[in-house]
Amino acid sequence: MYLAMNRFRVKPDREEQWEQIWKQRESYLAEVPGFVQFMLLRGADAGDYISFSQWESPEAFHAWTRSESFRLAHAQGAIGEVLDGPPVLGLYEPVITETPTSREFAQTQPQPGRQGPRH
Repeated sequence: MYLAMNRFRVKPDREEQWEQIWKQRESYLAEVPGFVQFMLLRGADAGDYISFSQWESPEAFHAWTRSESFRLAHAQGAIGEVLDGPPVLGLYEPVITETPTSREFAQTQPQPGRQGPRH
């Protein structure tokens, strides 16, 4: 499993416009191999949003970022006018995964000095 999150600071008076942009855009994710789910999250603080996507693997996520689907999805509409600065990308692998019926621990160790790619 691999998680990608972009944190966005939206101008508080533009939140409705921001959400409409996301609701009206075509995502193209359903056709992407390795895609699991997407959520646009609204934070408790005004203007705080996160786009969250879950992937089967880091390779699936990175292949998507080089795909035509990625290019098409990100070519829709200008979002800069509603943002209070650039988004901040975070890429994550689970260390502990817990559900009501199970608790799993990753079998990998953190890599010292690791630095994820910037897209």
